[in-house]
Amino acid sequence: QVQLVESGGGLVQAGGSLRLSCASSGRTIGISRMAWFRQAPGKEREFVAFSGIINRYLDSVKGRFTVSRDNAKNTLYLQMNNLKPEDTAVHYCAAQGPLRTTWSNQYEYDYWGQGTQVTVSS
Repeated sequence: QVQLVESGGGLVQAGGSLRLSCASSGRTIGISRMAWFRQAPGKEREFVAFSGIINRYLDSVKGRFTVSRDNAKNTLYLQMNNLKPEDTAVHYCAAQGPLRTTWSNQYEYDYWGQGTQVTVSS
């Protein structure tokens, strides 16, 4: 089993920055790929960023967010700059087991963290 724990969320003014972290533990050898998703109130959970050979991003966060992964520390990061009120959401870390091929579909992820709240005030 794999456990994911996010941290780093909080309240920030528009234009500010936050850095989210996702620490993984347990059978981390079973993790193939990782990503960030988010869910705003009243909306479905959406893909934000994928960490892979080529990183992938939601169009609305390109140029503002950067995903990175430190395999030695079993930690995934999301650096979020120039935050906007529409970025307000619970942000989740997710990981895939082997044999998954789609990086933006939440149903292709096997492990999830509990989420961390990001609130951006205008």
